[in-house]
Amino acid sequence: MARTKFGAFLAPHHPIGEHPRLQFRNDIKFAVRLEELGFDEFWVGEHHSTGWEMIASPELFLAAVGEHTGRIRLGTGVISLPYHHPFNVAQRM
Repeated sequence: MARTKFGAFLAPHHPIGEHPRLQFRNDIKFAVRLEELGFDEFWVGEHHSTGWEMIASPELFLAAVGEHTGRIRLGTGVISLPYHHPFNVAQRM
């Protein structure tokens, strides 16, 4: 019987006024902890809410997460195509 797999989606809500570098560092630590706990997948989407949702480029953020993880699968949950030309999104991926 196949084992159940678990994943998590990060809705990057942060305290307003917190330093963006600290926000990203904590989000990366969150992904690393999920891997340590045995999660199979980590998803993140594009968010532009000034001050408290800071991940405007999920593929770049996931590249940073990939530097600190080894087993967990990484994926984008949302890319806002109205803000980007679809060809450019495909090229970035």
